[in-house]
Amino acid sequence: MSKYWSKLAAGVEPYVPGEQPKDKKYIKLNTNENPYPPSARVLEAIRAAANESLKLYPDPNGEELKNTLAAYYGLKKEQIFVGNGSDEVLAFSFMAFFDPEQPILFPDITYSFYPVYARLFQIGYELIPLNEDFTLPVERFLKPNGGIIFPNPNAPTGEYVSLEAIENILRHNQEKVVIIDEAYIDFGGESAQRLVDKYPNLLVVQTFSKSRSLAGLRVGFALGHCDLIQGLERIKNSINSYTLDRLALAGAVEAVKDEAYFQTTRRRIIETRDRVIAELQKIGFKTGPSQTNFIFITHPQIKAEELFEKLKNEAILVRYFKQPKIDNYLRVSIGSDPEMDRFLEVLRKIIG
Repeated sequence: MSKYWSKLAAGVEPYVPGEQPKDKKYIKLNTNENPYPPSARVLEAIRAAANESLKLYPDPNGEELKNTLAAYYGLKKEQIFVGNGSDEVLAFSFMAFFDPEQPILFPDITYSFYPVYARLFQIGYELIPLNEDFTLPVERFLKPNGGIIFPNPNAPTGEYVSLEAIENILRHNQEKVVIIDEAYIDFGGESAQRLVDKYPNLLVVQTFSKSRSLAGLRVGFALGHCDLIQGLERIKNSINSYTLDRLALAGAVEAVKDEAYFQTTRRRIIETRDRVIAELQKIGFKTGPSQTNFIFITHPQIKAEELFEKLKNEAILVRYFKQPKIDNYLRVSIGSDPEMDRFLEVLRKIIG
């Protein structure tokens, strides 16, 4: 610890991303990236935008992207916020809607950035234990709180919460903001975005990193009531007015417009996921009902940490979380069919 650090820097426990080793070539099934490249239209737009205009600042409001998203979701431009990946949008949301003296609620097994942000912004929180089958105990989110946030589908478990259950939470928390983090919604679930006009306390956050193959571009967005979006804009413009660069804005617009490519790659991942789940069950693995581009698996005879190490020795990376309740599970991203075939081949060899 440096003597020059502030108390905040010294006390925070940063988020730990999935490992990115460079000692050899790996099959990367540990960071939930899309195995397929971005749309050709996206790449063409980025190349076209890489010109002399890079000497100028980008549009601080991302007007074209907001208009494109508004048309896509049937909302007004004033109901759209765009930012540098959904992680930044979530960070701004913590600052915009949650107060330190009122503890917020989120699940005990969930995206590990939530407690990091809560500590960073000195916001109290209460962890709501998931049910034994990793489903969300909706009834425990109906009590007084300072706000609610959870992913749908959840990470790393892959469990999905119905819109009926989400509406129940929204109705019981009308004075507080409820944030639904939909990073994985395009892989099987129904988005809560259609509830935005009905509930002014609902903020839906999504990303281009997963279903639109743009993890390297860093584009996220939020959908909500105009009042919520104005709150996000106030925070953004107090930190960095230019969160999205010219290349990201150009690429993101085309990613939304190329609906055919989006649907094709999304379906391919879903089909591969369902096939792999069936194969894993044949060799004794237990898997939950995933609505994401990853699966959460455990084996009754072989410990997850041992599987993690043996897969890594075979140049296959998966995610292992050494924490209570899930320390015997692995989160496995869905790769291409050849990658998943190799993954299954190695698992069969390990199991013997």
